[in-house]
Amino acid sequence: MKKIELLAPAKDLESGKAAINHGADAIYTGAEKFGARKAAGNSLKDIEELIRYAHQYNAKVYLAINTVLFDNELEDAEKLICKLYSIGTDAIIFQDFSLLEMNIPPIPLFASTQVHNYSVEKVEFLQNIGVKRVILARELSSAKIKEIKQRTDIEIETFISGALCVSMSGQCYMSFAGTGRSANRGECSQSCRMLYSLLDKKGKTLIKDKHLLSLRDMNLEKYLEDLIDCGVSSFKIEGRKRAPEYVAKVV
Repeated sequence: MKKIELLAPAKDLESGKAAINHGADAIYTGAEKFGARKAAGNSLKDIEELIRYAHQYNAKVYLAINTVLFDNELEDAEKLICKLYSIGTDAIIFQDFSLLEMNIPPIPLFASTQVHNYSVEKVEFLQNIGVKRVILARELSSAKIKEIKQRTDIEIETFISGALCVSMSGQCYMSFAGTGRSANRGECSQSCRMLYSLLDKKGKTLIKDKHLLSLRDMNLEKYLEDLIDCGVSSFKIEGRKRAPEYVAKVV
């Protein structure tokens, strides 16, 4: 029988341990730099302890190095990946393709949803350059997921629970346009979560101070069997800034 991975978020060491204690097969977290959740970074010491704890229970730990990298950051990113490999990290989640040109050890690479994995052609390309897993865009239908899997042999990871971006996965520039804080640099201001008012062309307020751009959280628990039939191999829970109690409950 095919084993389906349950993948949980970890803001920090406490959240990671909570996920493992409640049955997660793997967790994903961020280091001090280069993660798409800048406010959820961890020291190498804590990551090493989390990896040691996870491996006791045959759970895996994936590290997100999934921001766009500037030229002056490439050397530091390369050194960080080498350190993460040396302490037992099981895979790197990436966005910037500069990693493919780096002198890094043979650690599995997972293409972040920030890469905008929404088409068969894109996933075929990622498979051909040696990426082990793709994290699909959250807005894909089950039919599209099945088509991607039928035409590729790459591992497929999909989100099954958590917050949704109002824009397309990996392509939202709303935060940067409004505040100068880029989601691709781990600094999303979550503009779509704020209160807005809706006015007509005459300036009359139709709706006042409501979350007009904030989507309800996703919950695909009723569709897990369908996703397994589509060929998904990892079910991902969103929430790398969530509290340990939230992570434990959802897992």
